[in-house]
Amino acid sequence: MIFITAKFRVRPEYADQWPRIAADFTAATRGEPGCLWFDWSRSVEDPTEYVLVEAFRDDAAGAAHVRSEHFRTARRTLPPHLAETPRIVNMSVPQDDWSELGEMSVPKEG
Repeated sequence: MIFITAKFRVRPEYADQWPRIAADFTAATRGEPGCLWFDWSRSVEDPTEYVLVEAFRDDAAGAAHVRSEHFRTARRTLPPHLAETPRIVNMSVPQDDWSELGEMSVPKEG
């Protein structure tokens, strides 16, 4: 899978509105057949920073995402709300879902 983490620093005046600003892009991406997940989180240390954790089935799915109409639209509509260019880590990993963090294993109930 293609595993991507990106940090988006949003202009302070848009920080509380970011989930709504990115909502159409988020919904469209989640609807792509090759999207495994596309999840936003807000930093607990910096309220203007959002972290996007996303994954795509394979290179073809990642390429389809970047070629999509909603991606082209986001490239045009999201940057005016940003304070800087987003930073990204993009890797291919040999798995297709989250693994358990065994060092913090929680016993199953029942």
